[in-house]
Amino acid sequence: MSVFRTKSIEASMASAEEADHKLKRTLSALDLTVFGIGVIIGAGIFTLTGRAAKDYAGPSIALSFVVGAIVCGLAALCYAEFASTVPISGSAYTFSYATLGELIAWIIGWDLLLELMLGASVVAQGWSQYLVTLLGQFGLKWPDAVGPGSTFDLPAFLLVAILTLLIAKGIKESMRVNLVLVGVKLFIVLFVIFAGISYINTANWSPFIPPSEPGKAAEGLTTPLIQLISGMTPATYGVMGIMAGAAIVFFAYIGFDVVATTAEEARNPQRDLPRGILGSLAICTILYVAVTLVITGMQNYKDIDPKAALATAFTQVGKDGFATLISAGAVAGLTTVVMTLMIGATRVTFAMSRDNLIPSSLGRTNPRTGTPVKLTLIIGTVVALIASLTPIGKLEEMVNIGTLTAFLLVSLAVPILRKRRPDLKRSFRVPGNPIVPWLSALACFYLVLNLSVETWIRFVVWMALGFLIYFAYSRTHSNVARGVDEARVEEAPEVVRER
Repeated sequence: MSVFRTKSIEASMASAEEADHKLKRTLSALDLTVFGIGVIIGAGIFTLTGRAAKDYAGPSIALSFVVGAIVCGLAALCYAEFASTVPISGSAYTFSYATLGELIAWIIGWDLLLELMLGASVVAQGWSQYLVTLLGQFGLKWPDAVGPGSTFDLPAFLLVAILTLLIAKGIKESMRVNLVLVGVKLFIVLFVIFAGISYINTANWSPFIPPSEPGKAAEGLTTPLIQLISGMTPATYGVMGIMAGAAIVFFAYIGFDVVATTAEEARNPQRDLPRGILGSLAICTILYVAVTLVITGMQNYKDIDPKAALATAFTQVGKDGFATLISAGAVAGLTTVVMTLMIGATRVTFAMSRDNLIPSSLGRTNPRTGTPVKLTLIIGTVVALIASLTPIGKLEEMVNIGTLTAFLLVSLAVPILRKRRPDLKRSFRVPGNPIVPWLSALACFYLVLNLSVETWIRFVVWMALGFLIYFAYSRTHSNVARGVDEARVEEAPEVVRER
């Protein structure tokens, strides 16, 4: 009954063949890449770019995006190896169950649930604000009583409700909608780049790295943990500004890990998952750097509007129509983010229910849709209520701490699985093992230390609730504890064991 008991890779494969908990394999490498782009490019490129440039790095925010991409890329390599080796739903949860043990797997699953559900709620509220703004640009006014910031955010609720029904209908149907919306989003991003080039004033890039200035010290619970521990003085601009900017814009990349949650629905996961994860990250990095260079070239970084950098940049040069088009792109872009985060949350809890860490009846798939309808409706309802009833803005950093914790543990797990199971077929291998995974873990640990003390306190409370559920139910009811998984391996077809 050790809490560090592991679930074998063979048992995970056998679980995927269980009739009541089996997903349809319908996704191609293109689907997975589009899925990744759909969730990565979201609020970050429409709002975070301007804030980070103005407050932290100036024009050199482009370098911050490069640094963030390198850090994120290290974690992406680890995800790619695991996803191609263990192509089962659940992402980091499934990986850690096979290497670090059941309790760590539960912690990861609980973290991912925090990241994905809260992330979807936050973005749904952002979508609501953009929608109301867009309607206002067309001369239409949304009722304040049921709009953003009110006691009931109706647009956010309706968005989540519609997406929940779409996700429940089927993964392929969701991907078709995602493909269209990602196409719109990419068009807008490319439009910003190519339309903005002609308005660039290179004088706005000088100096490209502004001289370092003392930063404003945070106080009380808003103080970053690393500042509280070390007593270091914060700085903006200069080299330290680039690094501080990287810690901020890193979170614009969060989302590639959601690709791994769909591993069980990929036609050829060993080949296509690494392509989807690394391909979406590479495309988004190029677009992010190009957009930041255009925006900081169109206007001085000190004049950037942090709330709507892209739209305001064009308004400043007399192109109000372009600003309306960008707002429309933001509405389409944030829709895909909410949908993919909800799919990720559903797939993680699906994997946990199949292991009976939460009741297995919740995760049964519908024979017609091939999706866990009951779980999808539960996740959708919770996200809709949080998004429409909660002033969630202050909890945004909770998304980051859950994500970085998962990244850190996945990075540590790669060399562990290499040592424990050298016999497993690995279609993709992290180069430079174990150095690269260790560097990834260190980078994630550094970034998580930059989060505020109040975020850490909330995280501890969330984890305490998770431990309560685990020791009250999951520890004694899991399939591994009851020996169910090993029995499945004995009964599984030979093809499952070979996979």
